[in-house]
Amino acid sequence: MKRAMILLMIWRCLISFSSVFLLFLFLFVFPSFLSHLIRKINDPEHPLTLEQLKVTDLKNVHVDDANNMIQIFFTPTIPHCSMATLIGLCIRVKLIRSLPSRFKVDIKVAPGSHASEDAVNKQLNDKERIAAALENQQLLNVLNNCIAHTD
Repeated sequence: MKRAMILLMIWRCLISFSSVFLLFLFLFVFPSFLSHLIRKINDPEHPLTLEQLKVTDLKNVHVDDANNMIQIFFTPTIPHCSMATLIGLCIRVKLIRSLPSRFKVDIKVAPGSHASEDAVNKQLNDKERIAAALENQQLLNVLNNCIAHTD
């Protein structure tokens, strides 16, 4: 009887430890992993990565594991950046190809960083527009070139 109680106590400690460990993973490690996945994406116009241009940043990666949600904000290089939608699409494609399908990925322009923020955010999170964009072979080639050396 005493042995069973000790085993039960050990089991409870392990469960609570694993819960704390998982919480730690999803609050600190997983956002860092996501940031690492997208930081090496090449900018469509410049021979630099999104990290080098300060378009992406760890503080703009948010994970809600309980609801299977990932939200990433990115900052275009200029307020009238014509490539903002393409950059957001590159981030989305990289994450779709790298993460389990249970996650809903929400990509947005950082608030106040783009003149057409609402329109860009709408395009980046519209399933039909994303599907149509990924059917365009020329656009798909550009996306593949941007994320080619990110592994």
